[in-house]
Amino acid sequence: MRKIAESVYWVGVVDWDRRLFDSLVPLPDGTSYNAYLIRGSEKTALLDTVDPAFVETLFSSLQHVEQIDYIIAHHAEQDHAGSIPHVLQRFPQAKIVCTPKAKTFLLDLLPVAEESFHVVADGETISLGNKTLTCIHTPWVHWPETMATYLAEDKILFSCDFLGSHIATSDLFVVDQGRVHEAAKRYFAEIMMPFRSMISKNLEKISNYDIQMIAPSHGQIYDQPAWILDAYRSWCSASAHNTVVIPYVSMHGSTRIMVDHLAAALIERGVSVELFNLAVTDIGKLAMALVDAGTIVLGVPTVLAGPHPLAAYAAFLANALRPKAQFLSIIGSFGWGGKTVETLAGMIPNLKVEVLEPVLCKGVPKEDTLAALDVLAETIATKHREAGF
Repeated sequence: MRKIAESVYWVGVVDWDRRLFDSLVPLPDGTSYNAYLIRGSEKTALLDTVDPAFVETLFSSLQHVEQIDYIIAHHAEQDHAGSIPHVLQRFPQAKIVCTPKAKTFLLDLLPVAEESFHVVADGETISLGNKTLTCIHTPWVHWPETMATYLAEDKILFSCDFLGSHIATSDLFVVDQGRVHEAAKRYFAEIMMPFRSMISKNLEKISNYDIQMIAPSHGQIYDQPAWILDAYRSWCSASAHNTVVIPYVSMHGSTRIMVDHLAAALIERGVSVELFNLAVTDIGKLAMALVDAGTIVLGVPTVLAGPHPLAAYAAFLANALRPKAQFLSIIGSFGWGGKTVETLAGMIPNLKVEVLEPVLCKGVPKEDTLAALDVLAETIATKHREAGF
């Protein structure tokens, strides 16, 4: 147990070795599963649990705790709620406190009895004696059932996945803001970005509380929380940056020539560029770049009459993450024909973008192709100026 305030303790786990989440999300810096214990004068609450693989570590932290009255289940995913059945075995009198939707999910996912639940309304309070918990429904950060908890006496917001970061460190509180900012932006990009509009509403909702500390379910605790709240407001805003993100793959060099030429033409026109070679890139880095990009240009060769699979994956990723980019185009080469543009266009129905004229060439790009790329660069620069990027 590590004390974060009077009678408030971190009882979580640092997972130094985890490198992949949900068999999908890269974790270059590991992660943590943050659980918290609040001892009131009358009752005790455990806020979230840990990944089931680490339940014995959780119990080691709780070895001197004689009673738990409430298990606050902010979120139904296994890394938060998976150890609830084990905790109930040890503390059978405890009630699972959650939103109505979370109850449904937890009954589906865990072997727990329906009578173990205490469902709370948005804004409902729970008294621990000299500590008061306010349950704040925060749907779609990042599941429909998510909730946060506000501890009034200590002005702490326990935010669950909201405002978190995947980072393993022995430091309980943020000490390197730059490192945590990057980890939090990666977390936002990979997990939260599709729900920007709902996150904005939840940011507005929690602004009604005097928050002096934010304790998320992953990553370090913010004892100076203003900067992470400001960062989230920026990431959620509709305002994009004067940046073009170019995810690309090149089989024999032709598409790479086109990508390099377009990048140079954009830079000459005052537009920032970020290139991502899909054959080797960290997909998390690409997702982070998409958070603020004004334009996305896919660089793609044609394979068997369609887009290279890595480019198709990038299109699928962008469609799933729904970044705020306003413009999109496609460049690349082909050998004998195909429907690369049509296939990729059909893969991005969620993107509310203006599609700019693609530039495709047969074989190695020649002068007319390079000239067309110059036109595309000028079009993008003009569109960015007009949009106020």
